[in-house]
This record gives sequence, structure tokens and C-alpha cells, in this order.
Amino acid sequence: MPEPQIREIVIVGGGTAGWMTAAALAKVLQCQAGPAGPQGRHRITLVESEEIGIVGVGEATIPMIQLFNRVLELDEDEVLRETQGTFKLGIEFVDWGRLGETYMHGFGRIGRDLWTVGFEQYWHKLQQAGRAADLQAYSINRAAAKAGKFMRADPARGNSPLGEIAHAFHFDAALYAKFLRRYAQARGVQRVEGRITEVALHGASGHVETLRLHDGRRIGGELFIDCSGFPGLLIEQALHTGYEDWTHWLPCDRALAVPCESVQPIIPYTRATARGAGWQWRIPLQQRTGNGHVYCSRHMSEDEAGAVLLKNLDGRPLAEPRALRFTTGMRKQGWNRNVVAIGLASGFMEPLESTSIHLIQSAIARLIAFFPDRGFSAIDIDEYNRQTRFEFERIRDFLILHYHLSARDDTPFWRHCRTMEVPESLRRRMALYRSHGRIVREADELFAEVAWLQVMQGQGLQPRSYHPLVDVVDEREIVAHLEGLRGVIAQCVAAMPTHGQYIEHHCKAAAPSMG
Repeated sequence: MPEPQIREIVIVGGGTAGWMTAAALAKVLQCQAGPAGPQGRHRITLVESEEIGIVGVGEATIPMIQLFNRVLELDEDEVLRETQGTFKLGIEFVDWGRLGETYMHGFGRIGRDLWTVGFEQYWHKLQQAGRAADLQAYSINRAAAKAGKFMRADPARGNSPLGEIAHAFHFDAALYAKFLRRYAQARGVQRVEGRITEVALHGASGHVETLRLHDGRRIGGELFIDCSGFPGLLIEQALHTGYEDWTHWLPCDRALAVPCESVQPIIPYTRATARGAGWQWRIPLQQRTGNGHVYCSRHMSEDEAGAVLLKNLDGRPLAEPRALRFTTGMRKQGWNRNVVAIGLASGFMEPLESTSIHLIQSAIARLIAFFPDRGFSAIDIDEYNRQTRFEFERIRDFLILHYHLSARDDTPFWRHCRTMEVPESLRRRMALYRSHGRIVREADELFAEVAWLQVMQGQGLQPRSYHPLVDVVDEREIVAHLEGLRGVIAQCVAAMPTHGQYIEHHCKAAAPSMG
């Protein structure tokens, strides 16, 4: 006989992770307010304290966020209006390969396949012969981003690149959390204001049983979801799960974040600029720009990092820089006993490729896929943890690639990154690419071949040759194919509205209140 269904779900912590989780579970489980009913309706309680701030700097996303919003049946324009949002076509990397060099990791496809192998293999042949343009010329996302243009993909365009535009968003993460809070509460999620002072465990199972609040109230539950951020109130402080530290590969351990005045035009991409001991982000919203400096405290002091950040803002700062400390890595188990950690409680990947919000989204999807009964099957929990580790490790390797491929030797930090040992999984990928430009995507890892291609090529990793079957096609046909693609993409970009025009027409946010 199956174990009884779980009825009582408790989420610890609000912010982006907590309210994304609450909204998704409310939608999928059709929760209700008040005591959980006998008909299978679930009760979701979210406990958060206004006394405890949220990190709230994750303002850039990747295209999978669209799926999350569709599952919740959210109107994309409404979300952007409510969150001061803009559109994002990719990430521009400045000074990562060498000082003065720039490249972009654009979303979506690059080129069109010609015959038996991928487009990039034909491009490699012509590029090695000096007869190909930069990859940007064959990517609608990259070409549009650099031109400051934007439109959503139009499926009615058929085979046109205008039907293949892939986009994500920049938005104010705190406003997104508030938007989802309203959504979740309207669907029965109960919010409890209070600071947790004690976590009681069941004597026999070791499961979390109740939370005691500062005013003496007790919150009981069956499934607990830890969205308490870096401290991991349940997953770490109560269950002592353990943490795997990856700072020997990703040495940045500090960040300073500050908003500044918006500068026109609003570009449709994130910018990541390498600095002497880390990098600086620039995320354009409708009425301000988000900025931050991620750095390694072993190579730079907080005062130095703050000076670098403020010196390189586009507009007047709107607040004092806020300091964050972190350790890149992951919990040894994302799910331990009856606690699932989501968001920063589960681990931290620095925001270089805008994966923070996606990791929340994917953890929620995995939790739904392996949603437990009161038996908490060990094999299900193990599989959840295996998939979580796979995702974290593949993202880890992709981030390490950016640092390790740098040719910079102007500071001790970059010399360390260039010469450090990297995971065997990453060494294999780089060797495979050096040989014949081959990129193999493993299972359903987050970053596809086209993402690895753009970073490896953008930072100077050149294949020695190309796939032998490229030579099956006459070189004149390859040249004509690439030139045709280049011309079509240029025409499409020319016909697109500017990013600012598109926002003005579809999702302009209300002006801030003067009162």
C-alpha cells in the first residue's frame, strides 16, 4: 500500500527562491488556505521575517524562465511592467580573453546546418582559411543585440531567423518576488511573519518536525523546503548536511552590488567586464541599471573593489554598495530527509552566466517530478540529488572555462586562473574541441553546444582542424551558404524595432511615484 500523501508543506524564507517555490507549488498542487483537507488538497505555509534581508541581486535570467512563467500562466508583458523588466538576448564579455577583446554569448542557434555535420564545422573550415566572418554575423541574437534591436520570435515567419529569436529578461528580483507573492497568496499560500529560533527534529527519524518562532508560535509540517539563503537554516544548521567548496576552481568569494541611474539607450544584453581580480556586471532595467563587482578577497580588498565598481558606473549611484560574501559550491545533498534546499541554501554559482534563478526553477521542477509521499523513498531522494549534482557540476565547468581560458597575465589573479588545475570533465571538453572542434552535450545539461562554442571561440581556444566530413561539400557551396545566412540575418536585424521602442509599445513600466 502506498504511504499517505503529504498535506502540510512549509517553506522557510521568502525572496525569489521562496516565492517562486510557493507560486509553482500552489499552481501545481492547488493548495488551499486553512487546515489541509482530506480530499488531497495541500496546505503551503511560507515563513519569513522582515528582519532578515534577502540577497536580491539576481536580476538577469536565461530563456528557460519563459517556461516557468508559462506554467504559472503569467502574462509576460505584465511581469515586465511590474518588475521594471527589459529583454535580454545574451551576455557580452569584455576583457576576458585579452584586454581590449570583446565577444558575446548569444542565446539561440547560430547558422543553419548544411549537410552531415553542424554549422560550426563549416564555419571552422572557412575561419581557418580567413574566409568567414565573426560568429555574430550568423546569429540573429548576437547581431540584434549589438544593433540595440529586439522583437519576440514570430512563429509565423516560418524559416526566417525572425522566428528563432531566443530571449530572457532583466528584472528587479525583489519586485519579481513580490509579484509572485501576490500570485501565491491569491492561490491559498499562507504567509507567516516571524523569525525562527528553534528547529525541532523527530527523535526516531531525524526529520524536521516543527519550527519555533521568536514569539513562541510553532509551525509543524511534513515536507520542509529551505529557501533561507546562504545560512541554510534547515539543510545545514539543523541537519548538518555538509557543503562542497569549489573556490579552488572559482576563487571569487565576495561581491559588491549597487544600482545607478539608467542610461539610454537600454541595451538588450547583460555585460560582464573582467577586472583585475574578478569581474563587473551591468544589468539594464527600465528605470535604473544594476551593477556589481564580483572579486577574490585574496587578491583585492573591499575598499579597492568598491573603488573599481564606482569608477566604472554609467550613471550616478542610487545607493551605497552592498557587500556580499559567499563560497562557490553546493550542498552535499540538496534533499536530506524531509528537507529540500532551493536557491542559495542549496549552493552558490556566481552570476557570471545568470544561472541563479534558473537553478531555483530547475530545483522546483525536480521537486515536482519526485514529489514524495510520507514514506520519503530513499531511491527517489538519491535520484533527485544525483540530478542536482550533475546540473551543478556542468554549470561549474562552464564557469571555470571563462576564467581558465583567459590569456591575461596582467595580475596575479589571472595568472592563477590560467595555470590552475581544472576538473577532468572540463579538460576532456577542451581537448575534444582543440582536436576537431567537436562539442558533445551530455544528457540534459544546461548549456548546449552553441554556448560552449561561443565561449571557447570567444576566448581564443582554436581547433587544430575541423570535422573531416566537411570536405564532402564543395567549398564554393559552403561560402555561398555562409554568405546567404549573413545577408538574411543583416536584413532581419535592419527590419527589427529598437529595444526601447519594443518596450515602449509592449511593456513600459509606470513612472515611479513622486509621493
